Order: sequence, then structure tokens, then C-alpha cells
Amino acid sequence: MNLKILEQVFFGNRILDYIISLLTLVLSILFVKVVIRFMIKRLKKFAERTTTKFDDFLIKILEKIGLPALYISCFYVSAKTLKLPSGAGTLINALEMIIITFFAARIVVMLAGWGINTYLVKKQQDPTVVRSLDGMLWAVKILIWVLAIVILLDNLGYKVSTLIAGLGIGGIAVAIAAQALLKDFFSYFSIVFDHPFKIGDFIIIGDFMGTVEYIGIKTTRIRSLGGEQVIFSNTDLTDSRVRNYRLMEKRRVLFRIGVTYQTSLNQLKEIPKIIEQIIKNTKDAAFDRAHFFSYGDFSLIFEVVYFVSSPDYNKYMDIQQEINFAIKEEFEKRGIEFAYPTQTLFVTKQ
Repeated sequence: MNLKILEQVFFGNRILDYIISLLTLVLSILFVKVVIRFMIKRLKKFAERTTTKFDDFLIKILEKIGLPALYISCFYVSAKTLKLPSGAGTLINALEMIIITFFAARIVVMLAGWGINTYLVKKQQDPTVVRSLDGMLWAVKILIWVLAIVILLDNLGYKVSTLIAGLGIGGIAVAIAAQALLKDFFSYFSIVFDHPFKIGDFIIIGDFMGTVEYIGIKTTRIRSLGGEQVIFSNTDLTDSRVRNYRLMEKRRVLFRIGVTYQTSLNQLKEIPKIIEQIIKNTKDAAFDRAHFFSYGDFSLIFEVVYFVSSPDYNKYMDIQQEINFAIKEEFEKRGIEFAYPTQTLFVTKQ
């Protein structure tokens, strides 16, 4: 009698089929909970003994994506043991495709994030790059999900090419409107990968100068010396000549001084030696040359070149000030006078 109850049919399946389906579900869930979790624990212990971080990342994917996918597969396998109506079967297949696409896209997104936040940051050895890479990771995520949706629609039987063609003039208008945005976007990739400058660098673009504060997908923000924030599109920066002072290992300094025409020849010959000795005695300054450069309109001009072993502007100004004070002191000791604009009027008596 009991066996006859199990043979009774409801919605196209026997009661025995429902029991088998339920047992399949319970046993598969127990298998995932016991066996798979045990394997993950063993893998974690193994990963702790290794120096590489990639195995830790794979275990993270297995926990966040693998386990949920296996649990959903348990329901799918148990449902497949039953005879389902044609509409329900189609719906389950569609849900299966959606779930597979969702988890596959998540895996790709996690791989992209891991690659950007580990490989690129380590390669550039610059923690400030992380702020710039956040925008790039956001754009990569959008691209991955868009591609995943397109692939999903194609697998579900929708003609994606027809859908795109159906956008018609509207799609062309959107593409034209997005042209400038795409140019800035690709310029952003050029800045991040080629890194002509980074956050914190002092740069000069044309008549503008300042410190880079933020590098975004469309714009880069620079804090000028006056205190205001100057915003450039990324395309403007990649199309311009950018002078980056952070990359300057040492600063070359050229300056000129003028003395009066009444200065004697012996004094003129002493001046290059005086300046050379002053610069050599100045800390963090390296003498290059000092020469009697030219005869000016009202002065005899000397040209001096030296190097400061630091790109810091304030340090350069401190050294230049120290040199100027020393030159003034030495010239006063020797009676050498600095020139200033003068005119001499010669009157001839007839």
C-alpha cells in the first residue's frame, strides 16, 4: 500500500521522484558543506605557508563565488531530476545562463581588480597611484559587465546586432557626444600607464604651474601657487608639453651680475675666482663656470652657472640668497661696485 502512494503522480512526477529530488538536494548541500569546506580549510593552511599572494586570492574567489555557485548548482541538479513543464524548463535554463554569466563576470572583475591593485602598484612603487587606479578599475568593471550582458543576451537568443543597429541616429548622436569623453578616457590610461606625472608632482603646463592633486578619468586637478585649483581635461595635458620638476635630479642655475666700467682690469680678473670660491664653499651647490660675458650698455656683465643638488625650489632660493650675500660682502671688501643704469653726458665747449 505504501509503495502505491509513492507511485502516485502529481504535476507529472511521482511522489518517489520528489523524494529523490529532495534527497539529491540535501545530500549535495551536505557534500558542499562538509567536503568542499574541508578542502578550503586545507587550502588556506597550505596558502599560509607560501610567500605568494595569488593562492590567497584564488581561495578568496572560491569562498565568495565558488561556494555560492555550488549551492545554486545543488538546486539545479535536484530540479533536473524532475520532469518539468516546457515553460518551467525554459525558465530554469535561462536562470542557469544568467547565474553562470553573473558569476563569470564577477570572477573577471575580481581578477582585474587584483591585477591592477597588485601588479601595477608594485611595479610603480608609488602608493599614490592607487587613487588614480580606482577610476580605471571602475571603468574596467563597467566594460566587463556591459560585455557580460551582451554575451548573455546573445546566448538567450536575442539578436544583439539588430538591437545595436536599431539605435540608428540616436546611437550615432550618443557616439558623437561621447567622443570627447572617450578621448579624455584614453588620455587617462596614457597618464596612468606612461606616468609623465603623478599625484604630488610639481608641473608646469604653458602659463600654469602647480602641484597635481587628483587624476580622474576625465580631468586632472592641479593646485596652483596662488592657492586656487586649476582643472585640466586629460586630453589637454597629453597634448601639451608638461614640465615635471619632481623628475629633476638637480637644478641648473644661471645668473648674471654687472659691475661698473670704472672697475680695473685686475679686479675684473679676480671676480670669476671670487665667485667660484663662494659657490664651492656653499653647501649643496656645485660650481660649473664664471666668465666675463659681455660689455653691456652701462655695465661689464659676468655670467655664472652652478648646480643645486636638489629639485626643491625653496632650497634653491636659500642657496642663491646665501651666494648673493657672500658676493656682496666680498665685492665691498675689494671696492668692486655693482653697476646700475646710468648715463654720462659729455659737453664739448665750442
